[in-house]
Amino acid sequence: MKKIFSPAYRQDYVEGYSIGLNPFQQFKSVKKNDAFIAGFNSGRSDYERMNGYISDGIPQRIVTDKVLEDFLIAGLLGIPIDADGYTLHQIDMIEKWYQSGIEKYDPKQNSTLFEILENNGIEFN
Repeated sequence: MKKIFSPAYRQDYVEGYSIGLNPFQQFKSVKKNDAFIAGFNSGRSDYERMNGYISDGIPQRIVTDKVLEDFLIAGLLGIPIDADGYTLHQIDMIEKWYQSGIEKYDPKQNSTLFEILENNGIEFN
């Protein structure tokens, strides 16, 4: 059994993952080792979970974990969201994260946060 925690394995896995996660990334030579293939499959699986199947086309806007976290925070703060440019599959994913944030929304806590942000020059409409 190969050492799956070795630095070389990890590097190949991460390289495969990033290529699988980014449908726009071009690559010339593909490594054909277990780590790269496992990383690619994992990255492609994560991409398709958030954005839909590649065979359905690449959406105008790409959803990542960071984007989903931003929608969660928007729900926590009670901020309305803009869903323009997202596909129905992506909106379903975004809606789940936003709804999770709304369920934890506390207006008293958020008014204090908004005051702190405004004192530091950050304004919300």
